[in-house]
Amino acid sequence: MDYELSYVLVTPYTVAKSRVGGVLSRLLTRVDLELVGAQILLADAQLAKEYAAILTEQLDKVNSAASNLLSEYVLKNMAPTGDREHRTLLLLFRGPHACKKLSDICGALYAENRSVESLTGETIRDTYADLLVDNTTGKVTYFEPAVLTPRNPLNALKTLRLLASWLPGRPNIVENVTYDNPDKIERTLVIIKPENWNFASSRPGTIIDIFAKTGLRIVGMKVHRMSVAEALDFYAPVKDALIERLSIPTGIQAKELLQGEFGIHLSKKTEKTLIESFGTEYAIDQFEQIVEFMSGCRSSDCPLEKIEQPGNVKVMILVYEGEDAIRKIRDVLGPTDPGKAPVGTVRREFGSNIMVNSAHASATLENARREMNVVSIHKNICGEIIHSYLILHDQDA
Repeated sequence: MDYELSYVLVTPYTVAKSRVGGVLSRLLTRVDLELVGAQILLADAQLAKEYAAILTEQLDKVNSAASNLLSEYVLKNMAPTGDREHRTLLLLFRGPHACKKLSDICGALYAENRSVESLTGETIRDTYADLLVDNTTGKVTYFEPAVLTPRNPLNALKTLRLLASWLPGRPNIVENVTYDNPDKIERTLVIIKPENWNFASSRPGTIIDIFAKTGLRIVGMKVHRMSVAEALDFYAPVKDALIERLSIPTGIQAKELLQGEFGIHLSKKTEKTLIESFGTEYAIDQFEQIVEFMSGCRSSDCPLEKIEQPGNVKVMILVYEGEDAIRKIRDVLGPTDPGKAPVGTVRREFGSNIMVNSAHASATLENARREMNVVSIHKNICGEIIHSYLILHDQDA
C-alpha cells in the first residue's frame, strides 16, 4: 500500500481539560494526512493492560526508560480508577508516512529532549505535555504526555490489531459520570459542517475550542459522510418552512419582474399560479442546495441505488452533555445568519451565510434525539476502518 493508517490517542487528562480543539487544530494544520475517524473511548482494564504491554515492547534506542514510562502512564491513567472509566479520544489518520508525520508533530517526550529553554510550542507536547524530573535523583515526579502515537508502522499495527478486536460493540456515546441532578442533564448534537474540511485548516479545532467555553463534556464524536437519504431526513422539517416562507414573496417578485419586462398587468390568478409554480419550485431548489451542501449531491441527481451510500463531503459530529446543554451550545453557536451573530460566537467568526454557517446545533431536546437517530450517532466506523486497513495490509504482506 502507498499509505499508512495510524492513530493519535488524546489522553484522559487532555480530554478532561477541554484541550481537544487545540490538539486537533495542530494535527489538521501541520500534517498532510486525512482524518478518517474519531471516537471517544472508555478504556477498560483489559484494553489498558494490553496496550501497556505493546508500549513496553516498543523499545526506544535513545531512552530505554521511555517504554516503561508510557506503559505505567497507561495503566495508571487510561485504565479505570476504581469503577470510574476515563474518556480517551481516538483519532485515525491516513496517508503516506502517517506514523512518522504524527510522531513528529506530537513531539519529543523525554526529559533530556525537553529542557525548558528548548520548548517552542511547535509540537503538541511542547504545548500540552508535562514531564518533571527531580534534579537530585533523576526520577520522574510528574508525567502527562497529552497524546500517544506510535513511532513506526510496526508499533502502529500492533495497536490497530488490538483496537480492531476491542472496538466492535463499544458504545459511541459514553457514560462514565453520575450526576447529582440527572433530570437536569441534557445531550445535544453538534455538526461541524463540510466547508470546514475543504482544506487543511484549524477551523474544526477552533470551533471545538469555542464550544468548550460552555463547560459541557464531549461524550460522543465521529467523522461522518452524510448520505443523500440522511440529508433529506435530517433537513425534512426545513423543506416545508422554506416553501411557506419563500414561495409567496418569490412568486410576487416574479410577477413584478414580468410586468416590468413586458409592460403588462398580470392578474391575481396569474400571481397565484406563479406562487404555486415558480415560488414553490424556488423554495424546493433552496432545500436541494442544502442537501447538496451537506451530502455532496442533490437528491434529484442521485441514483436511487446510491441514495443511502456515504456522501462526498465530510463532517464531524459531536455530542455534548451537561446541564442546560441545548441553550449553552446554541448561545455559543450564534444565530443562523452569521451577519446577525454576536462577536465571539462560532457563526460570527466562521460563517459566510445562512447555509454556509460553520456548524449546526440541535434547537430542542426533541430535535436532538431525532437528529442523533438520523445520523446513527450510536454507530462509529473506526473499527471498520481499522479492520479494512488490516485486511489490505495483510494481503500486501
